Amino acid sequence: MQTSALVPHARLPRTYHDRHVLTSTVDAFGTAHWLLTARAPAPGGDRHPYDALVVSVREDGGVEVTELSALRARFPHLDRLPDGGFVVASARARRADADGSQVQVFDALGRGTWSFTVGDAIEHLLADPSGALWVGHFDENPAGIRRWSATGELRWQSGDVPGSGWIMDCYALNVSDSVVWACPYTDFPLLEIRPGRPVRVRANAVRGAKAVAVHAGRVAFLGGYGEEQDRIAYGELTDTAVEPAGAAVLTRPDGAPLGRRRVVARAARIHVQEEPFTEWAVLDLSG
Repeated sequence: MQTSALVPHARLPRTYHDRHVLTSTVDAFGTAHWLLTARAPAPGGDRHPYDALVVSVREDGGVEVTELSALRARFPHLDRLPDGGFVVASARARRADADGSQVQVFDALGRGTWSFTVGDAIEHLLADPSGALWVGHFDENPAGIRRWSATGELRWQSGDVPGSGWIMDCYALNVSDSVVWACPYTDFPLLEIRPGRPVRVRANAVRGAKAVAVHAGRVAFLGGYGEEQDRIAYGELTDTAVEPAGAAVLTRPDGAPLGRRRVVARAARIHVQEEPFTEWAVLDLSG
């Protein structure tokens, strides 16, 4: 099978390499962010609030640093809001339910402004350019996909999608400016979600993808089961289905195999970050 190499996107400045990376992401505008603490949390530790830095690296190489205090998330998701603030959410809500601090919102100066709960088992939390928060859950929460305001108001939920059924596990989620794409378990249809319209469902033969990118009628799925975790499966969109259009093996920019990684999908791009989680690379379907 042919290979497709990632392209370097953003790198954490060496100044911060002595810190522990709690999590990292790429926002809706292409800026990469790292949530850093002085040391790794102790295994099985409690939920005492802690302080952290967010180091942000723009596509032009510019760097910004924001101090956040009194964070509670043990297994955090991070994203930036369009006003320059940040949202930090704990993947698990079981302990946070009591105090409503599963999701914490900070302003551009790092000051806490809101906290609320969106439900247990967060697989994806991505902010769109309007500031809405899209949450996709894994299989311990049957809520599927939901859209929240940055102040904790539920604005939309997937429910029972005609032609797809109930979303049991949101494997892949892509949030951009005007459309959200999802690929859920168990039949892995490609869902096209646009505000104010019924969800559009396309049949899809690719199973187990962890990320999806879409551009100009083309689609790329990253991942799968077993030996297919590095597979890129390409397709063409029709009115009702994704038609297969070839496959490749995704590699590092230098052509080497990928290791353990996290992925974030935005519009035409799939961003990939490997251990030790200090660099982001990208596959851009539009290029």
